[in-house]
Parts: sequence; structure tokens; C-alpha cells
Amino acid sequence: MTPHADPQTGAAVKAADRAHVFHSWSAQGLIDPLAVAGAEGAYFWDYDGNRYLDFTSGLVYTNIGYQHPKVVAAIQEQAGRLATFAPAFAVQARSEAARLIAERTPGDLDRIFFTNGGAEAVEHAIRMARLHTGRPKVMSAYRSYHGGTATAINITGDPRRWASDSGTAGVVHFWGPFPYRSAFYAADEDQECARALAHLEETIAFEGPGTVAAIILETIPGTAGIMVPPPGYLAGVREICDRHGIVLVLDEVMAGFGRTGRWFAAEHFGVVPDLMTFAKGVNSGYVPLGGVAISDRIAATFERRPYPGGLTYSGHPLACAAAVATIEAMEEEKVVENAAALGETVVGPALRALAERHPSVGEVRGTGMFWALDLVRDRATREPLVPYNASGEANAPMAAFAAACKRGGLWPFVNMNRTHVVPPCNITEAELKEGFAALDAALSVADEHTV
Repeated sequence: MTPHADPQTGAAVKAADRAHVFHSWSAQGLIDPLAVAGAEGAYFWDYDGNRYLDFTSGLVYTNIGYQHPKVVAAIQEQAGRLATFAPAFAVQARSEAARLIAERTPGDLDRIFFTNGGAEAVEHAIRMARLHTGRPKVMSAYRSYHGGTATAINITGDPRRWASDSGTAGVVHFWGPFPYRSAFYAADEDQECARALAHLEETIAFEGPGTVAAIILETIPGTAGIMVPPPGYLAGVREICDRHGIVLVLDEVMAGFGRTGRWFAAEHFGVVPDLMTFAKGVNSGYVPLGGVAISDRIAATFERRPYPGGLTYSGHPLACAAAVATIEAMEEEKVVENAAALGETVVGPALRALAERHPSVGEVRGTGMFWALDLVRDRATREPLVPYNASGEANAPMAAFAAACKRGGLWPFVNMNRTHVVPPCNITEAELKEGFAALDAALSVADEHTV
């Protein structure tokens, strides 16, 4: 579809938004949301006819791009056949979605509890773990994000937690591995892994192993910086959990469904959790859907004991039909393989080449279609381009960088001192190169703020 200008309609859309829509994570009077006229594939456009290559995949969920015809058709067909039905019944779209997801999850994660999104999935995974173990505490990492609902926001390890942190949620935070900004003064990945595991073990010891129900980790942390864990770390966490009777929950809301070049990021590390949360890419975000994949051991707890939780729209037929079509399209079109291949042969080399040219790039990290550039003021000291959780004038260098991206027709994912490269997993090599050209120009603006 070719964008065309319709500024009058755009002005009306913007006026209604500003009058009535209350936006998340925002000071309402300080935002200026773009009025979007349409989207297709890896692009979207506004009512002034400006087209943007979307390097954000929405919020890292349009894994097969916008308006995929097979998914749109499936939603339309399901709406005509059975638009909605209560979750206590067996419905074809729901059953088939659960079957297709279970076929792709690692190990024995064969039971699927459907939610409306990722935060609810985390809420229910934690509830399951606490009920299964009879223990109150949950441990999670700093530099993490698990959702905005009551339990999920307390588990989260980034500043979005602060305003809603109750301090009584039974949550204990710890440092996960991050060699580039090591909390353990590690010299290499092996040392980082060993010291991070020792830190976790010691934290558990001081908290009381018998009080810890679950450890929840993003398999590869997403919003916090796409920090691929060093070899052996997740296996080490699995061993610690087994030894202490702790449930291991892996959060794959962002990393799942092809984003890392595998169906699930856990496959990279050979680790099977007890519970796995998912959402976003399960149906490319076309209709809200999330869930928990449950191991046999946890499922057995609720075989004769009712699980005290549910949702009116759990496994909504329209959302599940979209999931079935998405998974089938990903198989037919080899979307996961595309993410893996282009990540290795195009994205990684191109981003490392940008890092060589731009002093503002401190580190490149990622896999598949899941990458981050850590932007710095000083490569030698690794001082971030902007302070942690910066806002206003302190965030000006990142704001200037983002504005330069948009002027070049690229919509960036910017968080703190990082820009993430997370385009649709079915993006083409030509589209990637177009994006990298715009990124190259915008990084020159970031370079102006280096020492």
C-alpha cells in the first residue's frame, strides 16, 4: 500500500487522542503521539504521507510484520464462524493454538494456560509457583521487565517499578550477568558467569532457600538491554533451582516465537524451565494473547486441586485463530530461519561495522532479530551517553539521536542509553540495509556528544 497525505483526517485523529486517550508510562501533557494512518510489512506511515521503517516491531511483537494477509484472513474467518466463547469450553481455535504452541516449547511444557498478555502470564506463573511450592518469595533480576500489573511490576527490576513498589510483595532482586557493565568486576564471560551464580546462591542462602518459590528470568533480557547470558549461566540457575526445590520461570514474552532465531530463546542454552511465559510474537500482536506453558510437574499439582485463577477472555477465539495462522505462516515462510540467518550474516556484521565507525557505540550485542547498541560518552570508561533513567535535558543526546533516525525514515526503539534493533523477523536484507543507512547517519548525531 502506498501512503498518501490526508492531514485533515490526521488532525482529527490527533485531536480525539489528545482529548480522550490516557497513554501509558507518560506525563499526559508532555507527549505528542504520532497519528498513524496505516502499516504493512515492516513499514508504517502517518497522515502527512511520511513512511517509516519500523525497527521496533511495535513493542517487539509484530514478528511477522503488519497486516500479514494469512493472519488477517484467519481473524476474519473466525469472526464469521465463532467470534467469542467462554474459556470453560473446548473450542477448535483454542485447542489448536495450544497444540501448536506446545509442539514448539522445549521439554515437557505441554499444558497452556492462556492470558490476554505478558503481564498476566507472569502474574499467573508466579501464582502457580507459589501454590505448587507453598513458599512466599520470588527472586528476579535487576535490569529486567516483567509487566505492569501488581505482581509483575514488583518483580520488574527497572525504574518503572519504583512508583508502584509495595515493598511487601515477597520479591527479592539480585544481579544477573552482564559482562559489559559487570556488577562482579569480572574479567571475562567465564568469570562473570561463575560470580553471578555465586551471588545468586549466596542471596538464596541469606533469604532462606525454603522461603523461595520461584526464580524468574527473562531468558534474554529485552527492554533492559538485550543481554545474552554467558554460556553456562542458565544451566547453573537450573541446577540451583533443582537443588533447592525452587521453580524456574523463564519469561519469553519478548524473546519467544522466532525473535532470537529459535522458536524460544531457551533453546540456545539447552535449558527447560518449569514454567514459561509468552505473549507478543505468539500472534504478532494482532489480537491480545499471552500465556503460561506448564511442565508436567506443575500441572500435576492442579490435577485434583482447583487452580484459583482465570480470565473472562482466556484463549479468546479471535486471538487463538490469529496465533494458529501466525505459527503456520512462520513455518511455511521459514520466518524463524530467516531471523537466524539474517541475524548472523547481515545484522551482526552491519552493527559491528557501525560500531567501528562511531565512537558513540560502546557495545553491540544480540542474536536473530534481537540486538542492542549500548551508546556511550566515552568508550574507555563506558560512561553511558545519558545517565541512568535520564529525562528532560539530561536525556537530550538520546532524544537528538532518535529525532535523527525519524528524519531518515527509521522508527527506532530507544531506551535509556541504548537503541535496540528489533525489526520484524521476516524483514528482508534490502530493508535491513535501508535501516542501517539511516542508523549510520543518526549515530553521527550521537557521536557529537562523545568525549
